[in-house]
Amino acid sequence: MSITLTGAPVSPGRAAGVVVTMPAPVPEPPVAALDTSDASGADEAVSRLGAATSAVQERLAAQAAQATGTAADVLAVTAAMAADPTLARDAERRVREESRTPERAVWDAANALAAQLEPLGPPLSERARDVRDVRDRIVAELTGVRPPGVPSPGHPFVLVAEDLAPADTATLDPEAVVAIVTSGGGPTSHTAILARALGIPAIVAVRGADDLAEGETVVVDGGAGTVLRDPSDADVEAARSAVRVEREFDGHGRTADGHRVELLANVADPEAARAAVAAHAEGVGLFRTEFCFLGRDVEPTVEEQVTAYRGVLSAFSGRKVVVRTLDAGADKPLPFVTADDEPNPALGVRGLRTAVAHPEVLDRQLQAIAEAAAAESADVWVMAPMVATTDEARSFVAACEAHGLTRAGAMVEVPAAALRSRWVFEHATFGSIGTNDLTQYAMAADRLLGDLAALSTSWQPAVLELVRATCQGAHSRGRPVGVCGEAAADAVLAPVLVGLGVTSLSMTPRALADVAAVLSEVTFVRCRELARVALEQPDADAARSAVRRELADVLEPLGL
Repeated sequence: MSITLTGAPVSPGRAAGVVVTMPAPVPEPPVAALDTSDASGADEAVSRLGAATSAVQERLAAQAAQATGTAADVLAVTAAMAADPTLARDAERRVREESRTPERAVWDAANALAAQLEPLGPPLSERARDVRDVRDRIVAELTGVRPPGVPSPGHPFVLVAEDLAPADTATLDPEAVVAIVTSGGGPTSHTAILARALGIPAIVAVRGADDLAEGETVVVDGGAGTVLRDPSDADVEAARSAVRVEREFDGHGRTADGHRVELLANVADPEAARAAVAAHAEGVGLFRTEFCFLGRDVEPTVEEQVTAYRGVLSAFSGRKVVVRTLDAGADKPLPFVTADDEPNPALGVRGLRTAVAHPEVLDRQLQAIAEAAAAESADVWVMAPMVATTDEARSFVAACEAHGLTRAGAMVEVPAAALRSRWVFEHATFGSIGTNDLTQYAMAADRLLGDLAALSTSWQPAVLELVRATCQGAHSRGRPVGVCGEAAADAVLAPVLVGLGVTSLSMTPRALADVAAVLSEVTFVRCRELARVALEQPDADAARSAVRRELADVLEPLGL
Protein backbone atom coordinates (compact mmCIF):
# COMPACT_ATOMS: atom_id res chain seq x y z
CA MET A 1 0.00 0.00 0.00
CA SER A 2 1.38 3.38 -1.00
CA ILE A 3 2.28 5.91 1.68
CA THR A 4 2.54 9.65 1.00
CA LEU A 5 5.06 11.82 2.84
CA THR A 6 4.65 15.58 2.73
CA GLY A 7 7.05 18.50 2.96
CA ALA A 8 7.67 22.01 1.69
CA PRO A 9 7.72 22.14 -2.15
CA VAL A 10 10.65 24.22 -3.40
CA SER A 11 11.29 23.19 -7.01
CA PRO A 12 8.51 21.91 -9.30
CA GLY A 13 8.44 18.80 -11.45
CA ARG A 14 7.68 15.09 -11.07
CA ALA A 15 10.22 12.30 -11.02
CA ALA A 16 10.48 8.64 -10.09
CA GLY A 17 13.67 6.90 -9.04
CA VAL A 18 15.49 4.78 -6.53
CA VAL A 19 16.57 6.35 -3.27
CA VAL A 20 20.27 7.01 -2.71
CA THR A 21 21.20 8.52 0.63
CA MET A 22 24.12 10.77 1.42
CA PRO A 23 27.15 8.89 2.77
CA ALA A 24 27.87 8.74 6.47
CA PRO A 25 29.44 11.90 7.81
CA VAL A 26 33.16 12.16 8.35
CA PRO A 27 33.82 10.48 11.72
CA GLU A 28 34.77 12.60 14.68
CA PRO A 29 38.51 12.34 15.33
CA PRO A 30 39.50 10.82 18.70
CA VAL A 31 40.63 13.10 21.48
CA ALA A 32 44.30 12.20 21.38
CA ALA A 33 47.25 14.23 22.60
CA LEU A 34 49.87 15.26 20.10
CA ASP A 35 53.32 13.83 20.69
CA THR A 36 55.31 16.88 21.77
CA SER A 37 58.43 15.05 22.91
CA ASP A 38 60.08 16.44 19.80
CA ALA A 39 59.99 20.26 19.67
CA SER A 40 59.28 20.12 15.97
CA GLY A 41 56.09 18.08 16.51
CA ALA A 42 53.79 21.08 16.91
CA ASP A 43 55.37 22.86 13.94
CA GLU A 44 54.87 19.82 11.74
CA ALA A 45 51.25 19.47 12.89
CA VAL A 46 50.52 23.12 12.16
CA SER A 47 52.14 22.72 8.75
CA ARG A 48 49.92 19.71 7.98
CA LEU A 49 46.88 21.65 9.12
CA GLY A 50 47.76 24.57 6.85
CA ALA A 51 48.39 22.31 3.88
CA ALA A 52 45.06 20.50 4.33
CA THR A 53 43.18 23.78 4.70
CA SER A 54 44.81 25.19 1.58
CA ALA A 55 44.01 22.05 -0.39
CA VAL A 56 40.32 22.24 0.55
CA GLN A 57 40.16 25.95 -0.21
CA GLU A 58 41.84 25.50 -3.60
CA ARG A 59 39.53 22.61 -4.50
CA LEU A 60 36.42 24.64 -3.66
CA ALA A 61 37.78 27.70 -5.47
CA ALA A 62 38.46 25.59 -8.57
CA GLN A 63 34.88 24.28 -8.48
CA ALA A 64 33.63 27.85 -8.12
CA ALA A 65 35.65 28.92 -11.16
CA GLN A 66 34.01 26.19 -13.25
CA ALA A 67 30.49 26.93 -12.00
CA THR A 68 28.27 29.87 -12.96
CA GLY A 69 25.64 32.06 -11.36
CA THR A 70 24.32 31.08 -7.93
CA ALA A 71 26.40 27.89 -7.79
CA ALA A 72 29.62 29.85 -8.32
CA ASP A 73 28.61 32.36 -5.65
CA VAL A 74 27.87 29.61 -3.11
CA LEU A 75 31.11 27.77 -3.78
CA ALA A 76 33.10 30.99 -3.53
CA VAL A 77 31.57 31.73 -0.12
CA THR A 78 32.36 28.19 1.09
CA ALA A 79 35.94 28.51 -0.18
CA ALA A 80 36.23 31.78 1.71
CA MET A 81 34.97 30.01 4.83
CA ALA A 82 37.79 27.47 4.46
CA ALA A 83 40.23 30.37 4.43
CA ASP A 84 38.65 32.09 7.43
CA PRO A 85 41.55 33.25 9.62
CA THR A 86 39.37 32.94 12.74
CA LEU A 87 39.02 29.20 12.19
CA ALA A 88 42.68 28.75 11.22
CA ARG A 89 44.03 30.71 14.19
CA ASP A 90 41.92 28.84 16.72
CA ALA A 91 42.88 25.46 15.26
CA GLU A 92 46.57 26.37 15.38
CA ARG A 93 46.20 27.58 18.97
CA ARG A 94 44.67 24.26 19.97
CA VAL A 95 47.61 22.41 18.41
CA ARG A 96 50.23 24.50 20.18
CA GLU A 97 48.56 25.19 23.53
CA GLU A 98 46.44 22.06 24.01
CA SER A 99 48.64 19.55 22.14
CA ARG A 100 45.72 18.50 19.94
CA THR A 101 46.24 16.57 16.74
CA PRO A 102 45.58 18.68 13.64
CA GLU A 103 42.31 16.87 12.87
CA ARG A 104 41.05 17.20 16.44
CA ALA A 105 42.12 20.83 16.61
CA VAL A 106 40.18 21.85 13.49
CA TRP A 107 37.19 19.77 14.62
CA ASP A 108 36.99 21.55 17.96
CA ALA A 109 37.75 24.98 16.49
CA ALA A 110 34.99 24.61 13.88
CA ASN A 111 32.47 23.38 16.45
CA ALA A 112 33.24 26.37 18.65
CA LEU A 113 32.78 28.78 15.75
CA ALA A 114 29.52 27.11 14.67
CA ALA A 115 28.22 27.30 18.24
CA GLN A 116 28.87 31.06 18.21
CA LEU A 117 26.99 31.51 14.93
CA GLU A 118 23.91 29.40 15.63
CA PRO A 119 22.29 31.62 18.29
CA LEU A 120 22.64 34.74 16.13
CA GLY A 121 19.65 34.03 13.91
CA PRO A 122 19.46 33.95 10.14
CA PRO A 123 21.19 34.58 7.89
CA LEU A 124 24.36 34.35 10.01
CA SER A 125 23.24 31.16 11.75
CA GLU A 126 23.10 29.54 8.30
CA ARG A 127 26.88 29.81 8.10
CA ALA A 128 27.17 27.23 10.92
CA ARG A 129 26.45 24.48 8.39
CA ASP A 130 29.10 25.89 6.07
CA VAL A 131 31.63 25.84 8.93
CA ARG A 132 30.89 22.17 9.68
CA ASP A 133 31.08 21.30 5.99
CA VAL A 134 34.52 22.91 5.77
CA ARG A 135 35.50 21.13 9.01
CA ASP A 136 34.59 17.74 7.54
CA ARG A 137 36.51 18.43 4.33
CA ILE A 138 39.67 19.46 6.21
CA VAL A 139 39.45 16.47 8.57
CA ALA A 140 38.95 14.15 5.60
CA GLU A 141 42.02 15.67 3.92
CA LEU A 142 44.08 15.12 7.10
CA THR A 143 42.91 11.58 7.81
CA GLY A 144 42.61 10.24 4.28
CA VAL A 145 38.92 9.29 4.54
CA ARG A 146 36.32 9.97 1.87
CA PRO A 147 35.36 13.66 1.93
CA PRO A 148 31.73 14.82 1.97
CA GLY A 149 30.05 14.70 -1.40
CA VAL A 150 27.11 13.53 -3.46
CA PRO A 151 27.22 9.79 -4.32
CA SER A 152 27.76 8.61 -7.90
CA PRO A 153 25.99 5.22 -8.18
CA GLY A 154 26.18 5.19 -11.97
CA HIS A 155 22.44 5.60 -12.60
CA PRO A 156 19.78 8.30 -12.10
CA PHE A 157 18.51 8.50 -8.52
CA VAL A 158 16.51 10.43 -5.94
CA LEU A 159 18.93 12.00 -3.46
CA VAL A 160 17.76 11.83 0.16
CA ALA A 161 19.56 13.65 2.96
CA GLU A 162 19.01 15.50 6.20
CA ASP A 163 20.17 18.57 4.30
CA LEU A 164 22.83 19.36 1.73
CA ALA A 165 25.87 21.52 2.28
CA PRO A 166 25.95 24.44 -0.17
CA ALA A 167 29.12 23.12 -1.77
CA ASP A 168 27.43 19.77 -2.44
CA THR A 169 24.25 21.30 -3.84
CA ALA A 170 26.23 23.59 -6.12
CA THR A 171 27.87 20.62 -7.85
CA LEU A 172 24.77 18.47 -8.43
CA ASP A 173 24.35 16.92 -11.87
CA PRO A 174 20.69 17.22 -13.01
CA GLU A 175 21.22 14.29 -15.36
CA ALA A 176 22.01 12.01 -12.41
CA VAL A 177 19.95 13.49 -9.58
CA VAL A 178 16.33 13.35 -10.73
CA ALA A 179 14.91 14.73 -7.46
CA ILE A 180 15.99 15.89 -4.00
CA VAL A 181 14.27 15.08 -0.71
CA THR A 182 15.52 16.42 2.62
CA SER A 183 14.26 16.15 6.17
CA GLY A 184 15.73 19.54 7.08
CA GLY A 185 16.17 22.88 5.39
CA GLY A 186 13.58 25.43 4.38
CA PRO A 187 12.05 26.99 1.26
CA THR A 188 14.80 29.60 0.97
CA SER A 189 17.76 27.45 1.99
CA HIS A 190 20.70 26.94 -0.38
CA THR A 191 19.32 23.50 -1.25
CA ALA A 192 16.03 25.04 -2.36
CA ILE A 193 17.57 27.94 -4.26
CA LEU A 194 20.08 25.83 -6.18
CA ALA A 195 17.66 22.98 -6.90
CA ARG A 196 15.35 25.51 -8.52
CA ALA A 197 18.24 27.04 -10.45
CA LEU A 198 19.21 23.57 -11.73
CA GLY A 199 15.63 22.56 -12.52
CA ILE A 200 15.68 19.54 -10.18
CA PRO A 201 12.35 18.69 -8.48
CA ALA A 202 12.89 19.15 -4.76
CA ILE A 203 11.05 19.00 -1.44
CA VAL A 204 12.51 20.02 1.91
CA ALA A 205 11.43 19.48 5.53
CA VAL A 206 9.79 16.16 4.61
CA ARG A 207 8.35 14.41 7.63
CA GLY A 208 9.53 10.79 7.49
CA ALA A 209 12.34 11.39 4.98
CA ASP A 210 14.89 9.87 7.36
CA ASP A 211 13.01 6.55 7.12
CA LEU A 212 13.42 6.28 3.35
CA ALA A 213 15.60 3.25 2.63
CA GLU A 214 18.50 2.99 0.21
CA GLY A 215 17.29 1.38 -3.02
CA GLU A 216 13.55 1.80 -2.60
CA THR A 217 11.60 3.44 -5.42
CA VAL A 218 9.69 6.66 -4.77
CA VAL A 219 7.74 9.20 -6.79
CA VAL A 220 8.51 12.85 -6.02
CA ASP A 221 6.19 15.72 -6.89
CA GLY A 222 8.16 18.91 -6.32
CA GLY A 223 5.20 21.13 -7.07
CA ALA A 224 2.77 19.50 -4.65
CA GLY A 225 5.39 18.70 -2.00
CA THR A 226 4.74 14.94 -1.83
CA VAL A 227 6.88 11.78 -1.80
CA LEU A 228 5.02 8.58 -2.67
CA ARG A 229 6.47 5.41 -1.12
CA ASP A 230 5.69 1.95 -2.54
CA PRO A 231 4.22 3.47 -5.71
CA SER A 232 2.36 1.32 -8.20
CA ASP A 233 3.84 0.63 -11.61
CA ALA A 234 1.28 3.05 -13.01
CA ASP A 235 2.43 5.77 -10.59
CA VAL A 236 6.05 5.29 -11.62
CA GLU A 237 5.25 5.25 -15.32
CA ALA A 238 3.11 8.39 -15.01
CA ALA A 239 5.94 10.24 -13.24
CA ARG A 240 8.59 9.11 -15.71
CA SER A 241 6.45 9.99 -18.69
CA ALA A 242 5.65 13.41 -17.22
CA VAL A 243 8.97 14.75 -18.35
CA ARG A 244 8.88 18.48 -17.98
CA VAL A 245 8.36 20.20 -21.28
CA GLU A 246 11.36 22.24 -22.28
CA ARG A 247 9.77 25.61 -22.79
CA GLU A 248 11.29 28.80 -24.11
CA PHE A 249 10.45 32.29 -22.93
CA ASP A 250 9.83 34.64 -25.85
CA GLY A 251 11.15 37.66 -23.96
CA HIS A 252 7.79 39.34 -23.43
CA GLY A 253 6.01 38.67 -20.13
CA ARG A 254 2.26 39.25 -20.04
CA THR A 255 -1.00 37.76 -18.86
CA ALA A 256 -3.53 36.15 -21.20
CA ASP A 257 -5.26 39.53 -21.72
CA GLY A 258 -2.01 41.37 -22.42
CA HIS A 259 -1.29 42.91 -19.00
CA ARG A 260 2.48 43.50 -18.99
CA VAL A 261 4.64 41.83 -16.36
CA GLU A 262 8.37 42.28 -16.80
CA LEU A 263 10.18 38.96 -16.40
CA LEU A 264 13.77 39.63 -15.38
CA ALA A 265 16.75 37.64 -14.14
CA ASN A 266 18.82 37.66 -10.96
CA VAL A 267 22.54 37.69 -11.80
CA ALA A 268 25.74 37.82 -9.78
CA ASP A 269 28.47 38.12 -12.43
CA PRO A 270 29.05 38.47 -16.18
CA GLU A 271 28.76 34.71 -16.78
CA ALA A 272 25.33 34.66 -15.14
CA ALA A 273 24.35 37.68 -17.23
CA ARG A 274 25.15 35.78 -20.40
CA ALA A 275 23.01 32.86 -19.19
CA ALA A 276 20.16 35.29 -18.55
CA VAL A 277 20.46 36.68 -22.09
CA ALA A 278 20.36 33.14 -23.48
CA ALA A 279 17.13 32.54 -21.52
CA HIS A 280 15.63 35.71 -23.12
CA ALA A 281 15.28 37.61 -19.83
CA GLU A 282 13.83 41.06 -20.44
CA GLY A 283 16.55 42.54 -18.27
CA VAL A 284 18.09 42.17 -14.82
CA GLY A 285 15.94 42.72 -11.76
CA LEU A 286 18.74 42.04 -9.28
CA PHE A 287 22.42 42.49 -10.03
CA ARG A 288 24.27 41.38 -6.90
CA THR A 289 27.46 43.44 -6.78
CA GLU A 290 29.07 41.51 -3.91
CA PHE A 291 31.03 39.29 -6.32
CA CYS A 292 33.77 41.91 -6.64
CA PHE A 293 33.89 42.58 -2.87
CA LEU A 294 33.77 39.10 -1.30
CA GLY A 295 36.99 37.47 -0.15
CA ARG A 296 38.88 40.77 0.02
CA ASP A 297 40.46 42.53 2.96
CA VAL A 298 40.32 45.90 1.22
CA GLU A 299 37.65 47.61 -0.84
CA PRO A 300 38.01 47.19 -4.62
CA THR A 301 39.02 50.37 -6.41
CA VAL A 302 36.56 52.37 -8.44
CA GLU A 303 38.36 51.22 -11.59
CA GLU A 304 38.03 47.56 -10.59
CA GLN A 305 34.35 48.01 -9.90
CA VAL A 306 33.72 49.79 -13.21
CA THR A 307 35.29 46.90 -15.10
CA ALA A 308 33.25 44.33 -13.15
CA TYR A 309 29.96 46.14 -13.62
CA ARG A 310 30.49 46.74 -17.32
CA GLY A 311 30.78 42.99 -17.78
CA VAL A 312 27.12 42.67 -16.79
CA LEU A 313 25.78 45.91 -18.28
CA SER A 314 27.26 45.15 -21.70
CA ALA A 315 25.16 41.99 -21.95
CA PHE A 316 21.93 44.00 -21.67
CA SER A 317 22.38 46.86 -24.09
CA GLY A 318 19.22 48.97 -24.19
CA ARG A 319 17.54 46.94 -21.44
CA LYS A 320 16.94 47.48 -17.75
CA VAL A 321 19.56 46.41 -15.23
CA VAL A 322 18.73 46.95 -11.55
CA VAL A 323 21.98 47.21 -9.62
CA ARG A 324 21.86 46.48 -5.89
CA THR A 325 24.47 48.36 -3.90
CA LEU A 326 26.74 46.42 -1.55
CA ASP A 327 24.76 44.05 0.66
CA ALA A 328 27.46 43.45 3.27
CA GLY A 329 26.95 42.33 6.84
CA ALA A 330 25.35 39.33 8.56
CA ASP A 331 26.36 36.29 6.44
CA LYS A 332 28.58 38.45 4.18
CA PRO A 333 30.99 40.20 6.58
CA LEU A 334 33.57 42.48 5.01
CA PRO A 335 36.41 43.82 7.18
CA PHE A 336 36.31 47.30 5.65
CA VAL A 337 32.62 47.97 6.45
CA THR A 338 31.43 45.52 9.13
CA ALA A 339 32.42 44.70 12.68
CA ASP A 340 33.17 41.15 13.80
CA ASP A 341 31.76 41.50 17.32
CA GLU A 342 28.09 42.31 16.76
CA PRO A 343 25.89 40.32 19.19
CA ASN A 344 23.21 39.75 16.51
CA PRO A 345 24.47 40.57 13.00
CA ALA A 346 21.23 39.45 11.30
CA LEU A 347 19.60 42.45 12.95
CA GLY A 348 22.70 44.59 12.87
CA VAL A 349 24.72 46.79 10.54
CA ARG A 350 24.04 45.32 7.11
CA GLY A 351 23.09 46.56 3.67
CA LEU A 352 22.53 50.32 3.48
CA ARG A 353 23.25 50.62 7.21
CA THR A 354 26.96 50.15 6.56
CA ALA A 355 26.96 53.55 4.86
CA VAL A 356 26.35 55.33 8.18
CA ALA A 357 29.89 54.63 9.40
CA HIS A 358 31.42 54.21 5.93
CA PRO A 359 29.67 56.64 3.55
CA GLU A 360 32.79 56.76 1.39
CA VAL A 361 32.39 53.09 0.38
CA LEU A 362 28.86 53.72 -0.88
CA ASP A 363 29.96 56.95 -2.56
CA ARG A 364 32.75 55.20 -4.45
CA GLN A 365 30.42 52.38 -5.48
CA LEU A 366 27.85 54.83 -6.83
CA GLN A 367 30.64 56.59 -8.71
CA ALA A 368 31.68 53.26 -10.24
CA ILE A 369 28.08 52.39 -11.18
CA ALA A 370 27.63 55.80 -12.80
CA GLU A 371 30.85 55.47 -14.79
CA ALA A 372 29.94 51.93 -15.91
CA ALA A 373 26.47 53.12 -16.90
CA ALA A 374 27.94 55.99 -18.92
CA ALA A 375 30.26 53.60 -20.73
CA GLU A 376 27.49 51.15 -21.66
CA SER A 377 23.98 51.54 -23.07
CA ALA A 378 21.99 49.53 -20.53
CA ASP A 379 19.11 51.28 -18.72
CA VAL A 380 20.64 51.35 -15.23
CA TRP A 381 18.49 51.50 -12.10
CA VAL A 382 20.09 51.42 -8.63
CA MET A 383 18.60 50.18 -5.34
CA ALA A 384 19.73 49.91 -1.75
CA PRO A 385 19.25 46.80 0.40
CA MET A 386 17.74 46.85 3.91
CA VAL A 387 15.90 50.18 3.67
CA ALA A 388 13.70 50.52 6.75
CA THR A 389 12.77 54.20 7.05
CA THR A 390 11.79 57.22 5.00
CA ASP A 391 15.00 59.02 5.99
CA GLU A 392 17.10 56.13 4.68
CA ALA A 393 15.25 56.22 1.37
CA ARG A 394 15.64 59.99 1.13
CA SER A 395 19.38 59.96 1.82
CA PHE A 396 20.04 57.11 -0.61
CA VAL A 397 18.15 58.84 -3.42
CA ALA A 398 20.11 62.04 -2.75
CA ALA A 399 23.41 60.11 -2.86
CA CYS A 400 22.44 58.57 -6.21
CA GLU A 401 21.37 61.92 -7.67
CA ALA A 402 24.76 63.38 -6.73
CA HIS A 403 26.26 60.92 -9.22
CA GLY A 404 23.62 61.49 -11.91
CA LEU A 405 21.77 58.22 -11.12
CA THR A 406 18.13 59.26 -11.37
CA ARG A 407 16.44 55.85 -11.03
CA ALA A 408 17.09 55.18 -7.34
CA GLY A 409 14.98 52.63 -5.52
CA ALA A 410 14.58 50.77 -2.25
CA MET A 411 14.54 47.08 -1.47
CA VAL A 412 11.66 46.10 0.78
CA GLU A 413 12.99 43.40 3.09
CA VAL A 414 12.05 44.93 6.43
CA PRO A 415 8.35 44.82 7.42
CA ALA A 416 8.58 48.47 8.53
CA ALA A 417 9.31 49.54 4.95
CA ALA A 418 6.36 47.52 3.65
CA LEU A 419 3.96 49.02 6.17
CA ARG A 420 5.20 52.57 5.53
CA SER A 421 5.78 52.19 1.82
CA ARG A 422 3.72 55.27 0.94
CA TRP A 423 6.34 57.43 2.63
CA VAL A 424 9.35 55.40 1.49
CA PHE A 425 8.20 55.81 -2.14
CA GLU A 426 7.75 59.52 -1.76
CA HIS A 427 11.51 59.43 -2.42
CA ALA A 428 12.42 56.04 -3.90
CA THR A 429 11.46 55.87 -7.58
CA PHE A 430 10.81 52.12 -7.55
CA GLY A 431 10.71 49.18 -5.18
CA SER A 432 11.96 45.62 -5.19
CA ILE A 433 10.70 43.14 -2.63
CA GLY A 434 13.30 40.68 -1.32
CA THR A 435 10.89 37.97 -0.20
CA ASN A 436 13.56 35.80 1.46
CA ASP A 437 14.48 38.41 4.06
CA LEU A 438 10.97 39.86 4.26
CA THR A 439 9.67 36.39 5.13
CA GLN A 440 12.26 35.60 7.77
CA TYR A 441 11.88 38.98 9.44
CA ALA A 442 8.08 38.87 9.32
CA MET A 443 7.84 35.29 10.59
CA ALA A 444 10.91 35.31 12.90
CA ALA A 445 11.94 31.96 11.43
CA ASP A 446 15.40 30.63 10.62
CA ARG A 447 15.08 29.43 7.04
CA LEU A 448 17.39 26.44 7.60
CA LEU A 449 15.33 24.88 10.37
CA GLY A 450 13.18 22.10 8.98
CA ASP A 451 10.83 22.42 11.95
CA LEU A 452 10.08 26.00 10.84
CA ALA A 453 9.73 25.33 7.12
CA ALA A 454 5.99 26.00 7.26
CA LEU A 455 6.79 29.50 8.48
CA SER A 456 9.70 30.19 6.13
CA THR A 457 7.72 30.51 2.92
CA SER A 458 6.39 33.48 1.00
CA TRP A 459 3.05 31.69 0.79
CA GLN A 460 2.44 32.86 4.34
CA PRO A 461 -0.65 35.10 4.17
CA ALA A 462 1.07 37.57 6.50
CA VAL A 463 3.92 37.94 3.99
CA LEU A 464 1.45 38.32 1.13
CA GLU A 465 -0.27 41.08 3.12
CA LEU A 466 3.07 42.88 3.35
CA VAL A 467 3.51 42.53 -0.41
CA ARG A 468 0.07 44.03 -0.94
CA ALA A 469 0.81 46.88 1.47
CA THR A 470 4.07 47.63 -0.34
CA CYS A 471 2.35 47.74 -3.73
CA GLN A 472 -0.53 49.89 -2.49
CA GLY A 473 1.82 52.47 -0.99
CA ALA A 474 4.08 52.50 -4.05
CA HIS A 475 1.23 52.74 -6.54
CA SER A 476 -0.24 55.69 -4.65
CA ARG A 477 2.98 57.48 -5.63
CA GLY A 478 3.00 56.08 -9.16
CA ARG A 479 6.00 53.82 -8.43
CA PRO A 480 6.51 50.30 -9.85
CA VAL A 481 7.27 47.38 -7.51
CA GLY A 482 9.03 44.16 -8.42
CA VAL A 483 9.87 40.96 -6.57
CA CYS A 484 13.45 39.68 -6.73
CA GLY A 485 13.34 37.02 -3.99
CA GLU A 486 12.85 33.29 -4.49
CA ALA A 487 9.08 33.79 -4.55
CA ALA A 488 9.39 35.24 -8.06
CA ALA A 489 10.58 31.87 -9.39
CA ASP A 490 7.48 30.05 -8.11
CA ALA A 491 5.27 29.70 -11.20
CA VAL A 492 2.20 29.04 -9.04
CA LEU A 493 2.79 32.05 -6.81
CA ALA A 494 3.59 34.38 -9.73
CA PRO A 495 -0.03 35.19 -10.67
CA VAL A 496 -0.81 35.82 -6.99
CA LEU A 497 2.02 38.36 -6.80
CA VAL A 498 0.79 40.04 -9.99
CA GLY A 499 -2.69 40.17 -8.51
CA LEU A 500 -1.29 41.88 -5.42
CA GLY A 501 0.13 44.65 -7.60
CA VAL A 502 3.65 43.47 -8.45
CA THR A 503 4.76 44.80 -11.84
CA SER A 504 7.93 42.73 -12.44
CA LEU A 505 9.36 39.41 -11.35
CA SER A 506 13.10 38.67 -11.24
CA MET A 507 14.33 35.10 -10.87
CA THR A 508 16.86 32.45 -11.78
CA PRO A 509 16.90 32.30 -15.61
CA ARG A 510 15.76 28.67 -15.61
CA ALA A 511 12.42 29.66 -14.07
CA LEU A 512 11.53 32.27 -16.70
CA ALA A 513 9.81 29.94 -19.15
CA ASP A 514 7.58 28.28 -16.52
CA VAL A 515 6.56 31.57 -14.95
CA ALA A 516 5.82 33.06 -18.37
CA ALA A 517 3.80 29.99 -19.38
CA VAL A 518 1.51 30.22 -16.33
CA LEU A 519 1.00 33.98 -16.61
CA SER A 520 0.13 33.68 -20.31
CA GLU A 521 -2.76 31.38 -19.40
CA VAL A 522 -4.47 33.66 -16.85
CA THR A 523 -6.02 37.09 -17.16
CA PHE A 524 -5.13 40.00 -14.88
CA VAL A 525 -8.62 39.78 -13.37
CA ARG A 526 -7.98 36.14 -12.54
CA CYS A 527 -4.62 37.07 -10.97
CA ARG A 528 -6.44 39.46 -8.66
CA GLU A 529 -8.95 36.75 -7.77
CA LEU A 530 -6.12 34.31 -7.01
CA ALA A 531 -4.54 36.93 -4.74
CA ARG A 532 -7.84 37.28 -2.90
CA VAL A 533 -8.10 33.50 -2.51
CA ALA A 534 -4.57 33.26 -1.08
CA LEU A 535 -5.11 36.11 1.39
CA GLU A 536 -8.29 34.52 2.71
CA GLN A 537 -6.51 31.32 3.79
CA PRO A 538 -5.42 30.71 7.40
CA ASP A 539 -1.88 29.56 6.65
CA ALA A 540 0.72 28.96 3.96
CA ASP A 541 -0.21 25.35 3.18
CA ALA A 542 -3.85 26.28 2.77
CA ALA A 543 -2.96 29.26 0.56
CA ARG A 544 -0.72 27.17 -1.70
CA SER A 545 -3.25 24.33 -1.95
CA ALA A 546 -6.16 26.68 -2.65
CA VAL A 547 -4.32 28.45 -5.46
CA ARG A 548 -3.12 25.17 -6.96
CA ARG A 549 -6.74 23.94 -7.04
CA GLU A 550 -7.83 27.17 -8.73
CA LEU A 551 -5.05 26.79 -11.29
CA ALA A 552 -5.41 23.05 -11.90
CA ASP A 553 -6.66 23.68 -15.44
CA VAL A 554 -3.46 25.60 -16.17
CA LEU A 555 -0.87 23.63 -14.22
CA GLU A 556 -1.73 20.09 -15.31
CA PRO A 557 -1.25 20.65 -19.08
CA LEU A 558 2.02 22.43 -18.30
CA GLY A 559 3.31 19.57 -16.12
CA LEU A 560 3.57 21.84 -13.06
